[in-house]
Amino acid sequence: MATKENKAVETTEMSVEEKIKVLYELQQVDSKIDEIRTLRGELPLEVQDLEDNIAGLETRISNLNTEVVELNQQVANKNLEIKNAQGLIAKYTEQQKNVRNNREYDSLSKEIEYQTLEIELCEKKIKEFSHQANDKKLLIEQAAMELNDSKSDLHVKKGELDSIVTDTQKEEEELLKRSEAYQEITEPRLLQAYKRIRANARNGLAVVMVNRDACGGCFNKIPPQRQLDIKMRKKIIVCEYCGRILVDKGLTEDATE
Repeated sequence: MATKENKAVETTEMSVEEKIKVLYELQQVDSKIDEIRTLRGELPLEVQDLEDNIAGLETRISNLNTEVVELNQQVANKNLEIKNAQGLIAKYTEQQKNVRNNREYDSLSKEIEYQTLEIELCEKKIKEFSHQANDKKLLIEQAAMELNDSKSDLHVKKGELDSIVTDTQKEEEELLKRSEAYQEITEPRLLQAYKRIRANARNGLAVVMVNRDACGGCFNKIPPQRQLDIKMRKKIIVCEYCGRILVDKGLTEDATE
């Protein structure tokens, strides 16, 4: 291997060829990390979505339960108001037996009528509150079923993800350390360019080899003179079509020796 991770070389002292080799090795390591993460697929996102959905459902159920308690309390309050009104009606009815004139009788009759209307209003409110509470209980049941399904799905997805992570974690950690080591000896300007290209390139490929006279990234033909410049390794050359950093096959063979 042409470039060693523990090679104590200052970036400024490295030749262009050495810089190209480091970039190539960095790409190889990062591509292996990508393969591991691709193996996980969408599982991490699916697990996160399920966890978010479960948290949302639990909050929704908690809020609905609070609302049901409040509605039941309002029903209890209205029942208490009905009881009080019934007590007043009984009181006023009893008083009517001892009135001294029609004016007092009519006044008590109006109070009885008012309390009767209050009872009717309370009964109407009780029906409304009870209906709302029942609707919310149905929503709670639906949310609880969805919550159970989501928890079951999460258990399965987490099991799959944990299995993959267990199988690949050690390898990924080693590769990440190697990637960091290569990044440390890469010229900051080149590293920034590499990361930018990698972020925008298909399959995360920022460094590609020339294959059959074409760019290994976009497959556009590369002029002979440009291919010669790439083989000379005197300067870093990028594809004029896709912007990827180009290396020759000879360099890849040197790097794997």
